[in-house]
Order: sequence, then structure tokens, then C-alpha cells
Amino acid sequence: MKFKVSPQIEGVHFPPISEVRGWLVGRNFPAQRPLIDLCQAVPDYAPASELVDHLRPLLDDPQTSRYTPDEGLEEVRAAVCAWYGRRYGGGPQADQLCLTIGASQAFWLAMTVLCQAGDEVIVQLPAYFDHPMALQALGIRCVYAPFEEASGGLPDPRAIAALVTPRTRAILLVSPSNPTGAVTPSETLRRLFDMARVRNLALVLDETYNAFLPGNVRPHELFCDPAWSDHFVQIASFGKTFALTGYRAGALIASAPFIRHALKVQDTMAVCQPRITQQAVRFGCDHLDAWVVANNAMVQRRHDLFRKEFRRPGNPFELVASGGFFAWVRHPWDRLSGRHAARRLADLGNLSCLPGEVFGPGLEPYLRLAFGNLPEAAVPAAVARFRELGA
Repeated sequence: MKFKVSPQIEGVHFPPISEVRGWLVGRNFPAQRPLIDLCQAVPDYAPASELVDHLRPLLDDPQTSRYTPDEGLEEVRAAVCAWYGRRYGGGPQADQLCLTIGASQAFWLAMTVLCQAGDEVIVQLPAYFDHPMALQALGIRCVYAPFEEASGGLPDPRAIAALVTPRTRAILLVSPSNPTGAVTPSETLRRLFDMARVRNLALVLDETYNAFLPGNVRPHELFCDPAWSDHFVQIASFGKTFALTGYRAGALIASAPFIRHALKVQDTMAVCQPRITQQAVRFGCDHLDAWVVANNAMVQRRHDLFRKEFRRPGNPFELVASGGFFAWVRHPWDRLSGRHAARRLADLGNLSCLPGEVFGPGLEPYLRLAFGNLPEAAVPAAVARFRELGA
């Protein structure tokens, strides 16, 4: 390549999961010590068989191959709104919803509507790596709220308030957190929403894992506030909820005027979510509540087993926070960065995971383990490798 590329894009780090998987290219893993993949959170179970059966005949319908409205089919958005009513006790109307190509595209829509180059977004550490990457690509400054190990990385409204400047446009959170799995309490989200209202900001909340909460509780009460859309923007995903990650089933939830602005970007970026994905989401919202609850219970059992095994005495790796699909772990090698620690685990233990520093500055002592894609029977053997390698 002889021509130049944007310096803004040059400065964005390479996708972390692709980087780690690049370490393993060409490796042969013996049957007695196979690769344990803790790198990416993907449900290990298939979509519901009845959903697959529903989609199969749709492939014979020529309409399935055609565009839909930019925001998505009206009947699909109605089904999503009804799902929100059951899950949250309130939620969007159809004109407050745009179906997107995964949660990542919903995030891009939100940030391009909210910000221009040079604006600031307060980002809670540890941050889901795709968010700072996108903000950097857009020329938006990340202002990081510090990670406090004692709280497992939960946001502190007072610390966030101290970071607000005239350039601040939004407060960005992920709950349940990727990478820690920690769930931000509903009361904390309310305090941050009230702060956003007073400071005339947007509270942007990525809830990709909202179907995987302990006890299957309501994630928060914000949608019960008649004025929620004045200062709240939600990034949503049904990819994990219905095991449809490859379908790229996301959504942006915000006020109707915000969605109208977002559609300007949607039309130039993706036009619409694929029709087959929309039909999958509609079927899931209409028919799979009990299936989702059962899978959440299974994921919680995996989490409880992983936490029990990992915290048994003698493990040199420290479990700092965990929940749902993730564990946030302090590695025992003081002189190694997270990247070098993760590379050591890959080379010596046939374990793949992500280094802490890809989730924000100053996080080199940590690793993210995506254990949620491990069957329960595989959890003890996976934890045993950490004990062995850290000894």
C-alpha cells in the first residue's frame, strides 16, 4: 500500500480478539491438552430449535432477501417493545427503536448523533474495548472514570461527576459489565440518570448481557420513568439473548427525535438490519421467554461453579469480579503486562484470554476470562490449568 490512511485510524489498536487468535495460528493442540478458549463470549448452545424451524421456510420467500425500512419492520419493532414491557416494566414505543447490525453498530449510531470530533465521553474503566476504539476512530476523547478494585469496577457517581467538563456529551456504562461481569445497581443508574438530567448529558448504557442477571431480576427502573428518553440512550443486543451472535441482532433505544437523527446515519451505513435477523428477533421476543430464563439459570450455575473453583485456596490468580459470562482476574506476575501474561497462558497452557490493558489504561495486572461459553463439566479442568501455570 503506497497511499496514506487516516492517522486517527492508525492510532486505533488492532481488534484484541483477532490479536490473541493470531498467536494461535498454526498451533496444533494435542487431544490430551486441547485449547480452552476464554477469549470471546459466545453462547455455546444453539438457537432454540423452534426458532430455527420458523426461519427455515422463510428462505424460500423472495421477500426475505429484500430491504426493510431503515429502522426495521413495524411488526418486529412492536414485538421488541412488548418484550421490553415484560422485561423492564416499561420501555420504548416503536418510533423510539432502530434495529441495528449488532450492538456495535447501535453504539456507532449513538455516538455519531451525540458527538462531533473533539467532544468528550466519560467511560467507566474497565471499558469494553470496542467502545474506546470507536470513539478514537471518530475523534471523540475518552475521559476515563477510574477503576476501583475494591468495588469490582462499579461506577462511582461522585468520581464521574468530577470528570464532567463543558465538552462532555455523555456518560457511557456497560451493565452487566464486559469485562468484569459486574452489574451496576439500579440505584446507581438512577443517580447517574439524574446527574445527566442536571448536566444536560446523555446516559448511554450498553445492556448486551441484560438477559443474564442473577435471579432473572429487572435490570433497572429507568424505563418506568415517563421522562426516560430525555437523557437515556440504550445500546441493546439480542445476539446473546437468543444465541444469534452471527445474525448481528442489535438495537438502539432512544427518544423519537434521536432515532430520526440516527436514521440519517443508518441509511448511509447499513440501510437496515437483515430481514432474516429481524424475523429471528421477532420470534424470540414473541415465544422464547421461558427458553431465555432457562439459559440464564444455566449460565448462572456455570458462574457459581467457576467462582467456587477459582477461589479455592492455592490459586495464585485473584478473582476480582465476575458475573454472567465474564471473570476479571489479577494475574500473579508482577513484572508482566496483561498482554505478556495472556501470551504466557496461550504458549504454556493452551489457554486463550484477553489482556487487561485492552480494556483501558493502567489495567496491565488483569486478564478477562470469558468462561460463560464453557460447559459446566469443563470448568474444573480449565481452572486447574490456571493453578498449574501460576504456581
